[in-house]
Amino acid sequence: MERIVLVTGGSRGIGAATATLAAAHGWSVAVNYAASAGAAQQVVQAVEAAGRRAIAVQADVSDEQQVLRMFDEIDARLGRITDLVNNAGVVDVGARVEQMSGARLQRIFGINVIGSFLCAREAVKRMSTRHGGPGGAIVNVSSAASRLGSPNEYVDYAAAKGAIDVFTVGLAKEVAGDGIRVNAVRPGLIETEIHASGGNPDRVQRLAHQVPMQRGGSADEVAQAIVWLLSPQASYTTMSLVDVSGGR
Repeated sequence: MERIVLVTGGSRGIGAATATLAAAHGWSVAVNYAASAGAAQQVVQAVEAAGRRAIAVQADVSDEQQVLRMFDEIDARLGRITDLVNNAGVVDVGARVEQMSGARLQRIFGINVIGSFLCAREAVKRMSTRHGGPGGAIVNVSSAASRLGSPNEYVDYAAAKGAIDVFTVGLAKEVAGDGIRVNAVRPGLIETEIHASGGNPDRVQRLAHQVPMQRGGSADEVAQAIVWLLSPQASYTTMSLVDVSGGR
């Protein structure tokens, strides 16, 4: 059976690294992106260069109708997915809670939390043995922020990722009997573009001294954990929160 994984936010950073590594391990890949069509197409080309099939599919995962359209497109062009990586996520500029607008909170929780629920819902409908599927695996990308709280910077993001941790535990218990494993990785300080998008491009270098390993991590180091959790080698692993944080 062909393994097909949807990687949300797959055009850059951890998502792009996961897509290309999954292809190297035998998955065909649906690369979701919100706006970066060119970057997503580059990931598609990397997957195809590894000998697997790939498509790029645009959708804002916080929008239910766009998520439904995305899954319909994947069904038609690539096939029913067997695995899901809920990676799409955003931060905003560093701020204290009393400075956060309602619009900011709607965006942070819409993409980071509601998007993960919507994509998991549609994945379960396709993967669950209860619905005639073959089973599969879901990996949610959480964050070490869910443990640390990110005071004075990203309490909203940390709270959203705390929700993802609880979502992982609850969904894992709910679908374990339906052939679906659900786990999460919690990256720490990782060298990706997400810091620049929050107006803080040197954040990893500035905080690296707080990491016991004294450095930031790479997107590929997180991807290695994600792909292992997707793989048959993790066949008895579900409801796990795997920290990829250099000890922080």
